[in-house]
Amino acid sequence: MILLISVYLDLAIGLILAFLLLSLLVSGVNEGFVRLLGIRSKFLWAYLRDTMDGGSEDGGSWIPSKVADVFAKLPFSRRDPRPAHSPDPAPAVVEPMPVDPAEAEAAQEAVAVLARAGAAGAPVTAPAPPVDMTARLYERIQEIDHPKGARTSIAYIPPERFSGAVMELVAAEDGGVEGLLAKLEAIRSPLAGHLRGVWEGAQRDMQKFRQGVENWFDGEMQRLSSLYARYVKWVVFALGVVLTLLFSMDSLEYAKTLLRDNAYRAGVTALAGGGQDGYAALRDRCAGGENGPAEPYACVTEALSSPALVKIFDHAVVSIEIPPDGSGDPSFRWNGAAWWDRLTTPGHWPGYLITVVALLFGASFWWDVLRRLTGVRGHRP
Repeated sequence: MILLISVYLDLAIGLILAFLLLSLLVSGVNEGFVRLLGIRSKFLWAYLRDTMDGGSEDGGSWIPSKVADVFAKLPFSRRDPRPAHSPDPAPAVVEPMPVDPAEAEAAQEAVAVLARAGAAGAPVTAPAPPVDMTARLYERIQEIDHPKGARTSIAYIPPERFSGAVMELVAAEDGGVEGLLAKLEAIRSPLAGHLRGVWEGAQRDMQKFRQGVENWFDGEMQRLSSLYARYVKWVVFALGVVLTLLFSMDSLEYAKTLLRDNAYRAGVTALAGGGQDGYAALRDRCAGGENGPAEPYACVTEALSSPALVKIFDHAVVSIEIPPDGSGDPSFRWNGAAWWDRLTTPGHWPGYLITVVALLFGASFWWDVLRRLTGVRGHRP
């Protein structure tokens, strides 16, 4: 019974390690792609553009609405939502917004009167004064930026830093919060409605207003993170399918290989201890082929130095072989014919499906399962 438990425990650990390695590979490829193209940073600043300046010039939203937009259109579009990177420190003095709310309101009323009188073909509104609120926000937080190109690389803004930037913008206006809100409404910034709600909810108390802005932005970042994670899941799924097929990782077949490997090693251990239970396993493994029986010592050495875990990627389209004794360099071998034969064999498809589903749980999940199974405790400072 104890031996049976040990065999199945080894099977579970072997499968978990296989899923962990593949999940780490999927996460690594995804993270490299995201960092190389600055997707997280562009996603954040697209949200800020929508929130602070409204939609893009063509009237649409900066935030992508589809997975293809996040990982195809957003990274390669010429309309980069990120502000230009500035190596200079933030200006010590914040200039007030160059907007006169009275003039903006008068222009809107004039256009509305003309529209009602029929002088204008259709009801229109006066264009908002050109103020880049996103750039003004960047000026207040550019200390946390790192030079990685012509554009900012900021991919996360702490809520307390955002509320501090808003308070600096408030301090620059003569009317305080009311003055800033009036100008935001004059340029028709969506941020005006959010801050107006926070200001009224704080009962016009500055300390409560700052805390309210911080809480509101924190909630927005959580919502944005959830939206981004939902998009990333589809990308992880696609990468999982591609890597599973490239490495031809059949979970069911790999589990059988682990069981055979454990049975063989148990047999060799029994034979080394003086018993005869392992003779059958040794005889089958070292039976040889056309050249006759293999030399037992070399056969056992080769088998014990190449466990099933090492052979996890043996069926990849390009396989790698590492000499067990370290006498030579690793060699790469094109395995296209055998790989395609496995790929087109329906018997392997259920194993591929199990592998893809397992990869959706992520590397952190499999690492946690492995930790619990082996009793390894995490580091606690």
